[in-house]
Amino acid sequence: MRTARGTGSAQPTSALAPTNAITLHLNGAPVKLDVAPWTTLLDALREYLHLTGTKKGCDHGQCGACTVLMDGKRVLSCLTLAIMKDGATVTTIEGLSTGETLHPVQQAFIDQDAFQCGYCTPGQICSAVGMMAEGHAHTADDIRELMSGNICRCGAYSNIVAAIQQAMRPSEGSVKP
Repeated sequence: MRTARGTGSAQPTSALAPTNAITLHLNGAPVKLDVAPWTTLLDALREYLHLTGTKKGCDHGQCGACTVLMDGKRVLSCLTLAIMKDGATVTTIEGLSTGETLHPVQQAFIDQDAFQCGYCTPGQICSAVGMMAEGHAHTADDIRELMSGNICRCGAYSNIVAAIQQAMRPSEGSVKP
């Protein structure tokens, strides 16, 4: 079990700012953290655990760059307090691959050239994996609607839809949540 204690401005520095011990089941392994009550899951991942694949975009829940999977469902980590998720199972972009084998959605994003700058890509991929697990996407229009919470400033939307469609095809292999 890994243990992490935050550093920098997110870590309380006085007795007036207590921390709370939480455990996350992060990317398949339990991780213990001491967090201030106001620490977001996004800051816990990036600042305390140094998992920088999850991006801080708008920090207001409007862009989707911070999307992770929590208990298999899509969550905006910038709007989620870490302390509220004690015991939750969290999967980040770093936890989707198995060793050197990419998750089918990750591979499809490469195959379909579904990114330009790449900043939104981790959130797009996590959101796509969660959306596919929900089972509501059957058409390109469904994909566009269900992925509308993830913004790509570069405009790679058509390739993102193509990548998700590729990953959804049975011949591409099963998609794990």
